[in-house]
Amino acid sequence: MEFDQAADAYAEQLSRVRRLSPATVRAYRADLRDLSATVPAAELPDVDLEALREWLWRATQRGDARSTLARRTAAARGFFAWATEEGLIPSDPSLRLVAPKRGRTLPRVATAQGVRGMLDDLAGRAGAADPVVLRDHAMLEVLYGSAIRVSELTGLDIDDVDLERATLRVLGKGSKERVVPFGVPARRAIEAYLTRGRPALIVRAGAQRPGAPMFLGTRGARISPRAVYDVVARELGAVLGTSSVGPHALRHSAATHLLDGGADLRAVQEMLGHASLGTTQIYTHVSSERLAATYKLAHPRA
Repeated sequence: MEFDQAADAYAEQLSRVRRLSPATVRAYRADLRDLSATVPAAELPDVDLEALREWLWRATQRGDARSTLARRTAAARGFFAWATEEGLIPSDPSLRLVAPKRGRTLPRVATAQGVRGMLDDLAGRAGAADPVVLRDHAMLEVLYGSAIRVSELTGLDIDDVDLERATLRVLGKGSKERVVPFGVPARRAIEAYLTRGRPALIVRAGAQRPGAPMFLGTRGARISPRAVYDVVARELGAVLGTSSVGPHALRHSAATHLLDGGADLRAVQEMLGHASLGTTQIYTHVSSERLAATYKLAHPRA
């Protein structure tokens, strides 16, 4: 079987059987497409360990980040393990392929005061009843108040929001559903958006599209992750002093502030939808580093 045919079949298996997120499937398929363009062999059985090492070496020479190299290694390992199980190749050439060690990078976190100031400013502007500002205020209150992912935010329907209980029903990675709480400011922002913002966006677009998405774009359809990124980059970027910031920064900030406030680590894990407690523990490192920085600035014997 040709390499690209096998890679397409593997991507289909990741999507339909393992039910990985579309973004992950696209990333793995792009990695395999890059491998196919790099190795000289067109047939799958002709790819050996040396060809895989050459592929990673070229990526290193391009200056790819260690996280990208690690993902490429994972994509190759998963693909060739699957091809071996399917009988497409006699043995797995990726068994001795070594992934580069990832350096620990701590997430970008805004201060609680900085986030509060940003949200208060948005709330003031939302008082003018501009439907886009009402929507942006509600979105950012929800992102910070519930610490959900941007894909979970854009996937919300109106029926997923329980204003009485102040909870959201979200579909996370691996199609795992969970219920997460949000606070009083987020509930007020949502109510204002549903009452004055969302109907105005529907009227502006001319007609409501099928379905009942919670957050709408300016054309009346479900808002895209790219549009949410732009809002966060504009609003939170002003707080952090950079436009290179996305919705995950609000998720990171919320998790860190929860732990700073004394929340249980496992409760935060459940709220974030992390499969592993180790993933959540990075926020304890963030809190520790902030404590160390505060100590150095404030303690007379630091």
